[in-house]
Amino acid sequence: MTARRVGANMAVGQIIAQVPTASARARAETATTLSPRGRMPHAWSAAILSTAMTERYRAMMVTAPGGPEALACVELPVVEPSAGQLRVRVRAAGVGATDLMVLAGRYRYAPKIPVVPGYEIAGTVDAIGPGVTGFTLGQRVAALTVHGGMAELLVREAEHFLPIPDGVSDIQAAGAILNYVTAWQMIQRVAKVSSGQTALVTGAAGGVGTAALQILRLVGARTYGAASARKHETVRKQGAIPIDHRAGRLDRLVRGLEPRGVDCAFDAVGGPNTGPCIRAARRGGTVVGYGFMGVRGTTAALAMFANLLVVARLRGRRGVFYGITMLYRKDPKPLREDLPKIFALVAEKKLEPVVALTFPLVEAKKAMELLAGGEVQGKVVLTAV
Repeated sequence: MTARRVGANMAVGQIIAQVPTASARARAETATTLSPRGRMPHAWSAAILSTAMTERYRAMMVTAPGGPEALACVELPVVEPSAGQLRVRVRAAGVGATDLMVLAGRYRYAPKIPVVPGYEIAGTVDAIGPGVTGFTLGQRVAALTVHGGMAELLVREAEHFLPIPDGVSDIQAAGAILNYVTAWQMIQRVAKVSSGQTALVTGAAGGVGTAALQILRLVGARTYGAASARKHETVRKQGAIPIDHRAGRLDRLVRGLEPRGVDCAFDAVGGPNTGPCIRAARRGGTVVGYGFMGVRGTTAALAMFANLLVVARLRGRRGVFYGITMLYRKDPKPLREDLPKIFALVAEKKLEPVVALTFPLVEAKKAMELLAGGEVQGKVVLTAV
Protein backbone atom coordinates (compact mmCIF):
# COMPACT_ATOMS: atom_id res chain seq x y z
CA MET A 1 0.00 0.00 0.00
CA THR A 2 1.36 3.41 -0.95
CA ALA A 3 1.35 6.02 1.77
CA ARG A 4 -0.56 9.18 0.97
CA ARG A 5 1.03 12.42 2.18
CA VAL A 6 -1.03 14.69 4.35
CA GLY A 7 0.27 18.11 3.38
CA ALA A 8 -0.27 21.78 3.92
CA ASN A 9 -3.09 22.13 1.40
CA MET A 10 -5.52 20.32 3.71
CA ALA A 11 -7.96 22.05 6.02
CA VAL A 12 -6.31 22.71 9.36
CA GLY A 13 -9.09 20.92 11.18
CA GLN A 14 -8.21 17.78 9.25
CA ILE A 15 -4.53 18.19 9.99
CA ILE A 16 -5.22 18.50 13.71
CA ALA A 17 -7.42 15.40 13.75
CA GLN A 18 -4.98 13.42 11.65
CA VAL A 19 -2.03 14.14 13.91
CA PRO A 20 -2.93 12.34 17.16
CA THR A 21 0.50 13.27 18.44
CA ALA A 22 -0.15 16.99 18.55
CA SER A 23 -0.23 18.53 21.99
CA ALA A 24 -3.45 20.00 23.35
CA ARG A 25 -1.86 23.45 23.34
CA ALA A 26 -0.83 23.13 19.71
CA ARG A 27 -4.32 21.99 18.74
CA ALA A 28 -5.88 24.94 20.53
CA GLU A 29 -3.48 27.47 19.02
CA THR A 30 -4.04 26.05 15.55
CA ALA A 31 -7.81 26.10 15.90
CA THR A 32 -7.79 29.80 16.76
CA THR A 33 -5.92 30.72 13.57
CA LEU A 34 -8.38 29.28 11.05
CA SER A 35 -9.24 31.48 8.09
CA PRO A 36 -12.92 32.01 7.18
CA ARG A 37 -12.68 29.17 4.66
CA GLY A 38 -11.10 26.83 7.20
CA ARG A 39 -7.79 26.71 5.32
CA MET A 40 -4.41 26.76 6.98
CA PRO A 41 -2.81 30.20 7.39
CA HIS A 42 0.41 30.80 5.49
CA ALA A 43 2.59 30.63 8.62
CA TRP A 44 1.20 27.23 9.57
CA SER A 45 1.46 26.01 5.98
CA ALA A 46 5.11 26.96 5.90
CA ALA A 47 5.79 25.31 9.25
CA ILE A 48 4.16 22.02 8.33
CA LEU A 49 5.64 22.11 4.82
CA SER A 50 9.04 22.51 6.43
CA THR A 51 8.37 19.52 8.67
CA ALA A 52 7.09 17.54 5.70
CA MET A 53 10.44 18.03 4.00
CA THR A 54 12.24 16.43 6.93
CA GLU A 55 10.79 13.63 9.05
CA ARG A 56 7.48 11.87 8.50
CA TYR A 57 5.91 8.65 9.69
CA ARG A 58 3.22 6.33 8.39
CA ALA A 59 -0.18 5.87 9.97
CA MET A 60 -3.40 4.08 9.07
CA MET A 61 -6.18 6.66 8.99
CA VAL A 62 -9.96 6.43 8.82
CA THR A 63 -10.83 8.93 6.10
CA ALA A 64 -14.62 8.47 6.06
CA PRO A 65 -17.14 6.42 8.06
CA GLY A 66 -17.33 2.84 6.84
CA GLY A 67 -15.65 -0.52 7.17
CA PRO A 68 -12.08 -1.67 6.55
CA GLU A 69 -12.15 -0.01 3.14
CA ALA A 70 -12.17 3.36 4.94
CA LEU A 71 -8.56 2.86 6.10
CA ALA A 72 -5.83 4.67 4.19
CA CYS A 73 -2.07 4.70 4.71
CA VAL A 74 -0.91 8.30 5.11
CA GLU A 75 2.29 10.11 6.00
CA LEU A 76 2.22 12.56 8.90
CA PRO A 77 4.84 14.99 10.22
CA VAL A 78 6.84 13.86 13.22
CA VAL A 79 5.94 15.92 16.30
CA GLU A 80 8.17 16.54 19.31
CA PRO A 81 6.68 15.60 22.69
CA SER A 82 5.50 18.50 24.80
CA ALA A 83 6.00 18.83 28.55
CA GLY A 84 4.82 15.68 30.32
CA GLN A 85 4.70 13.60 27.13
CA LEU A 86 6.56 10.70 25.54
CA ARG A 87 7.02 9.90 21.88
CA VAL A 88 6.95 6.15 21.39
CA ARG A 89 8.01 4.18 18.34
CA VAL A 90 5.24 1.60 17.94
CA ARG A 91 6.42 -1.97 17.47
CA ALA A 92 3.08 -3.79 17.81
CA ALA A 93 -0.55 -2.66 17.92
CA GLY A 94 -3.57 -4.75 18.81
CA VAL A 95 -6.62 -4.93 16.55
CA GLY A 96 -10.05 -5.41 18.12
CA ALA A 97 -13.78 -5.13 17.66
CA THR A 98 -13.74 -1.59 19.05
CA ASP A 99 -11.60 -0.51 16.09
CA LEU A 100 -14.50 -1.51 13.83
CA MET A 101 -16.71 0.92 15.76
CA VAL A 102 -14.07 3.64 15.27
CA LEU A 103 -14.09 2.95 11.52
CA ALA A 104 -17.85 3.33 11.46
CA GLY A 105 -17.64 6.61 13.39
CA ARG A 106 -19.70 5.11 16.22
CA TYR A 107 -17.21 5.01 19.08
CA ARG A 108 -17.83 7.68 21.69
CA TYR A 109 -14.27 7.77 23.06
CA ALA A 110 -12.54 8.40 19.71
CA PRO A 111 -12.10 11.81 18.02
CA LYS A 112 -14.21 12.61 15.00
CA ILE A 113 -13.14 11.26 11.63
CA PRO A 114 -10.50 11.59 10.19
CA VAL A 115 -8.76 9.66 12.94
CA VAL A 116 -6.04 7.06 13.40
CA PRO A 117 -7.49 4.00 15.18
CA GLY A 118 -5.52 1.62 17.38
CA TYR A 119 -6.58 0.81 20.95
CA GLU A 120 -3.33 -0.57 22.41
CA ILE A 121 0.36 -0.52 21.61
CA ALA A 122 3.74 -1.85 22.62
CA GLY A 123 6.83 0.08 21.62
CA THR A 124 10.01 1.83 22.66
CA VAL A 125 10.53 5.33 24.02
CA ASP A 126 11.73 7.48 21.11
CA ALA A 127 11.76 10.94 22.72
CA ILE A 128 11.09 12.34 26.20
CA GLY A 129 9.30 15.61 26.79
CA PRO A 130 10.34 18.22 29.36
CA GLY A 131 9.59 17.32 32.95
CA VAL A 132 9.14 13.59 32.35
CA THR A 133 10.99 11.26 34.73
CA GLY A 134 11.10 7.52 35.18
CA PHE A 135 11.62 6.65 31.49
CA THR A 136 14.71 6.17 29.36
CA LEU A 137 15.26 6.25 25.60
CA GLY A 138 14.78 2.81 24.11
CA GLN A 139 12.77 1.53 27.07
CA ARG A 140 9.98 -0.87 26.15
CA VAL A 141 6.55 0.42 27.14
CA ALA A 142 2.87 -0.37 26.63
CA ALA A 143 -0.28 1.74 26.73
CA LEU A 144 -4.05 1.62 26.37
CA THR A 145 -4.25 4.28 23.68
CA VAL A 146 -7.95 3.98 22.64
CA HIS A 147 -7.01 5.62 19.33
CA GLY A 148 -3.81 6.55 17.51
CA GLY A 149 -2.07 3.19 17.89
CA MET A 150 -2.05 2.15 14.22
CA ALA A 151 0.97 4.27 13.41
CA GLU A 152 4.74 4.11 13.47
CA LEU A 153 4.92 6.85 16.13
CA LEU A 154 2.65 7.97 18.94
CA VAL A 155 2.86 10.95 21.32
CA ARG A 156 0.87 10.82 24.56
CA GLU A 157 1.12 11.89 28.17
CA ALA A 158 3.75 9.82 29.98
CA GLU A 159 1.25 8.75 32.63
CA HIS A 160 -0.39 6.39 30.13
CA PHE A 161 2.71 4.24 29.61
CA LEU A 162 3.80 1.24 31.66
CA PRO A 163 7.04 -0.75 31.31
CA ILE A 164 7.05 -4.12 29.55
CA PRO A 165 9.10 -6.64 31.54
CA ASP A 166 11.64 -9.07 30.12
CA GLY A 167 9.98 -12.32 29.11
CA VAL A 168 7.05 -10.55 27.43
CA SER A 169 7.39 -9.94 23.70
CA ASP A 170 6.02 -6.86 21.95
CA ILE A 171 3.35 -8.98 20.26
CA GLN A 172 2.35 -10.59 23.55
CA ALA A 173 2.14 -7.19 25.21
CA ALA A 174 -0.01 -5.71 22.46
CA GLY A 175 -2.21 -8.79 22.62
CA ALA A 176 -2.67 -8.55 26.38
CA ILE A 177 -3.48 -4.91 27.14
CA LEU A 178 -7.11 -4.55 26.06
CA ASN A 179 -8.18 -8.19 26.17
CA TYR A 180 -6.54 -9.35 29.36
CA VAL A 181 -7.17 -6.22 31.41
CA THR A 182 -10.83 -6.38 30.34
CA ALA A 183 -11.11 -10.04 31.32
CA TRP A 184 -9.09 -9.59 34.53
CA GLN A 185 -11.14 -6.67 35.79
CA MET A 186 -14.49 -8.31 34.96
CA ILE A 187 -13.48 -11.52 36.72
CA GLN A 188 -11.48 -10.14 39.65
CA ARG A 189 -12.96 -6.71 40.30
CA VAL A 190 -16.58 -6.94 39.09
CA ALA A 191 -17.76 -10.55 39.52
CA LYS A 192 -15.07 -11.49 42.09
CA VAL A 193 -15.02 -15.11 40.89
CA SER A 194 -13.53 -17.62 43.32
CA SER A 195 -12.25 -21.17 43.04
CA GLY A 196 -14.98 -23.77 42.58
CA GLN A 197 -17.51 -21.38 41.06
CA THR A 198 -19.02 -21.86 37.61
CA ALA A 199 -18.88 -19.38 34.74
CA LEU A 200 -20.17 -18.89 31.20
CA VAL A 201 -18.23 -16.90 28.58
CA THR A 202 -19.81 -15.99 25.24
CA GLY A 203 -17.67 -15.11 22.24
CA ALA A 204 -15.31 -17.55 23.95
CA ALA A 205 -12.87 -18.02 21.05
CA GLY A 206 -12.30 -14.30 20.53
CA GLY A 207 -9.62 -12.07 22.01
CA VAL A 208 -11.34 -11.21 25.30
CA GLY A 209 -13.02 -14.61 25.36
CA THR A 210 -9.77 -16.61 25.31
CA ALA A 211 -8.28 -14.24 27.89
CA ALA A 212 -11.29 -14.77 30.18
CA LEU A 213 -11.07 -18.56 29.81
CA GLN A 214 -7.40 -18.53 30.79
CA ILE A 215 -7.93 -16.28 33.80
CA LEU A 216 -10.95 -18.28 34.98
CA ARG A 217 -8.84 -21.45 34.73
CA LEU A 218 -6.16 -19.73 36.81
CA VAL A 219 -8.80 -18.78 39.41
CA GLY A 220 -10.06 -22.37 39.56
CA ALA A 221 -13.52 -21.88 38.10
CA ARG A 222 -15.43 -24.47 36.08
CA THR A 223 -15.99 -22.61 32.82
CA TYR A 224 -18.24 -23.04 29.80
CA GLY A 225 -17.30 -21.30 26.57
CA ALA A 226 -20.00 -20.54 24.01
CA ALA A 227 -18.68 -20.57 20.44
CA SER A 228 -19.47 -22.11 17.06
CA ALA A 229 -18.50 -25.77 16.71
CA ARG A 230 -15.45 -25.12 14.52
CA LYS A 231 -13.94 -23.02 17.34
CA HIS A 232 -14.41 -25.58 20.10
CA GLU A 233 -10.82 -26.82 20.01
CA THR A 234 -9.63 -23.29 20.81
CA VAL A 235 -12.05 -23.22 23.76
CA ARG A 236 -10.82 -26.60 25.04
CA LYS A 237 -7.19 -25.51 24.83
CA GLN A 238 -7.98 -22.71 27.29
CA GLY A 239 -9.35 -25.22 29.81
CA ALA A 240 -13.08 -24.63 29.24
CA ILE A 241 -16.02 -26.84 28.26
CA PRO A 242 -17.33 -25.75 24.83
CA ILE A 243 -21.00 -25.11 24.11
CA ASP A 244 -22.27 -24.79 20.54
CA HIS A 245 -24.42 -21.67 20.80
CA ARG A 246 -26.07 -22.57 17.49
CA ALA A 247 -27.37 -25.90 18.81
CA GLY A 248 -30.26 -24.37 20.74
CA ARG A 249 -31.22 -21.66 23.20
CA LEU A 250 -28.12 -20.78 25.20
CA ASP A 251 -29.77 -20.79 28.63
CA ARG A 252 -31.23 -24.26 28.02
CA LEU A 253 -27.87 -25.58 26.82
CA VAL A 254 -26.20 -24.22 29.97
CA ARG A 255 -28.92 -25.51 32.29
CA GLY A 256 -28.52 -28.94 30.73
CA LEU A 257 -24.99 -28.95 32.15
CA GLU A 258 -25.55 -26.81 35.24
CA PRO A 259 -29.19 -27.27 36.35
CA ARG A 260 -28.96 -24.48 38.95
CA GLY A 261 -27.34 -22.12 36.46
CA VAL A 262 -23.83 -20.69 36.50
CA ASP A 263 -22.52 -18.34 39.17
CA CYS A 264 -21.30 -15.79 36.60
CA ALA A 265 -21.91 -15.07 32.93
CA PHE A 266 -19.68 -12.82 30.81
CA ASP A 267 -21.38 -11.71 27.62
CA ALA A 268 -19.46 -10.32 24.64
CA VAL A 269 -22.43 -10.36 22.27
CA GLY A 270 -25.11 -8.20 23.84
CA GLY A 271 -28.39 -7.48 22.07
CA PRO A 272 -30.63 -10.56 21.91
CA ASN A 273 -27.98 -12.60 23.74
CA THR A 274 -28.40 -10.68 27.00
CA GLY A 275 -31.67 -12.39 27.98
CA PRO A 276 -30.37 -15.96 27.59
CA CYS A 277 -27.26 -15.05 29.60
CA ILE A 278 -29.44 -13.74 32.44
CA ARG A 279 -31.49 -16.96 32.39
CA ALA A 280 -28.31 -19.06 32.27
CA ALA A 281 -27.13 -17.54 35.56
CA ARG A 282 -28.46 -18.80 38.87
CA ARG A 283 -30.54 -16.65 41.18
CA GLY A 284 -28.07 -14.49 43.09
CA GLY A 285 -25.54 -14.84 40.27
CA THR A 286 -23.82 -12.11 38.29
CA VAL A 287 -24.15 -11.23 34.60
CA VAL A 288 -21.48 -8.96 33.13
CA GLY A 289 -22.09 -7.46 29.70
CA TYR A 290 -19.09 -5.98 27.94
CA GLY A 291 -19.66 -6.19 24.18
CA PHE A 292 -21.94 -4.99 21.43
CA MET A 293 -21.36 -7.59 18.69
CA GLY A 294 -25.07 -8.43 18.54
CA VAL A 295 -26.37 -4.86 18.91
CA ARG A 296 -27.86 -3.14 15.87
CA GLY A 297 -28.90 0.46 16.43
CA THR A 298 -29.71 2.72 19.36
CA THR A 299 -33.01 1.03 20.23
CA ALA A 300 -31.32 -2.36 20.50
CA ALA A 301 -28.59 -0.87 22.71
CA LEU A 302 -31.17 0.67 25.05
CA ALA A 303 -33.04 -2.64 25.22
CA MET A 304 -29.80 -4.43 26.08
CA PHE A 305 -29.05 -2.05 28.96
CA ALA A 306 -32.63 -2.34 30.22
CA ASN A 307 -32.31 -6.13 30.22
CA LEU A 308 -28.93 -6.08 31.91
CA LEU A 309 -29.57 -3.43 34.54
CA VAL A 310 -33.31 -3.79 35.24
CA VAL A 311 -34.62 -7.17 34.09
CA ALA A 312 -31.67 -9.02 35.59
CA ARG A 313 -32.40 -7.49 38.99
CA LEU A 314 -36.11 -8.35 38.72
CA ARG A 315 -35.06 -11.95 38.04
CA GLY A 316 -32.82 -11.99 41.10
CA ARG A 317 -29.48 -11.60 39.32
CA ARG A 318 -26.92 -8.80 39.46
CA GLY A 319 -26.47 -7.24 36.04
CA VAL A 320 -23.44 -5.05 35.33
CA PHE A 321 -22.03 -3.43 32.20
CA TYR A 322 -18.25 -3.20 32.04
CA GLY A 323 -16.34 -0.83 29.76
CA ILE A 324 -12.57 -0.65 30.07
CA THR A 325 -12.25 2.88 28.66
CA MET A 326 -15.13 4.18 30.76
CA LEU A 327 -13.40 2.87 33.88
CA TYR A 328 -9.92 4.00 32.77
CA ARG A 329 -11.08 7.56 32.16
CA LYS A 330 -12.80 7.67 35.51
CA ASP A 331 -9.87 6.16 37.39
CA PRO A 332 -6.66 4.92 35.68
CA LYS A 333 -5.36 3.34 38.90
CA PRO A 334 -6.98 -0.12 38.42
CA LEU A 335 -5.38 -0.58 34.99
CA ARG A 336 -2.01 0.61 36.30
CA GLU A 337 -2.32 -2.00 39.06
CA ASP A 338 -3.64 -4.85 36.93
CA LEU A 339 -1.56 -4.69 33.74
CA PRO A 340 1.78 -5.32 35.54
CA LYS A 341 0.20 -8.38 37.23
CA ILE A 342 -0.91 -9.67 33.83
CA PHE A 343 2.51 -9.06 32.28
CA ALA A 344 4.12 -10.94 35.18
CA LEU A 345 1.82 -13.93 34.60
CA VAL A 346 2.63 -13.85 30.87
CA ALA A 347 6.35 -13.79 31.67
CA GLU A 348 5.81 -16.76 33.99
CA LYS A 349 3.88 -18.53 31.19
CA LYS A 350 0.79 -18.82 33.37
CA LEU A 351 -1.09 -16.74 30.81
CA GLU A 352 -0.47 -16.98 27.07
CA PRO A 353 -2.15 -14.43 24.76
CA VAL A 354 -3.72 -16.29 21.86
CA VAL A 355 -2.42 -14.35 18.86
CA ALA A 356 -4.14 -15.75 15.78
CA LEU A 357 -2.48 -13.60 13.12
CA THR A 358 0.02 -10.80 12.69
CA PHE A 359 0.16 -8.31 9.82
CA PRO A 360 2.47 -5.45 8.92
CA LEU A 361 1.02 -2.06 9.86
CA VAL A 362 0.34 -1.16 6.23
CA GLU A 363 -1.87 -4.25 5.88
CA ALA A 364 -4.25 -3.10 8.61
CA LYS A 365 -7.11 -3.11 6.12
CA LYS A 366 -6.66 -6.85 5.55
CA ALA A 367 -6.50 -7.46 9.31
CA MET A 368 -9.72 -5.51 9.85
CA GLU A 369 -11.47 -7.39 7.05
CA LEU A 370 -10.67 -10.72 8.71
CA LEU A 371 -11.81 -9.43 12.09
CA ALA A 372 -15.07 -8.11 10.62
CA GLY A 373 -15.74 -11.55 9.13
CA GLY A 374 -16.00 -13.05 12.61
CA GLU A 375 -13.70 -15.98 11.89
CA VAL A 376 -10.67 -14.91 13.93
CA GLN A 377 -9.87 -17.08 16.93
CA GLY A 378 -7.85 -15.05 19.42
CA LYS A 379 -6.11 -11.74 18.76
CA VAL A 380 -4.90 -9.97 15.64
CA VAL A 381 -1.76 -7.83 16.01
CA LEU A 382 -0.13 -5.34 13.65
CA THR A 383 3.65 -4.98 13.61
CA ALA A 384 5.38 -1.72 12.68
CA VAL A 385 8.95 -2.96 12.45
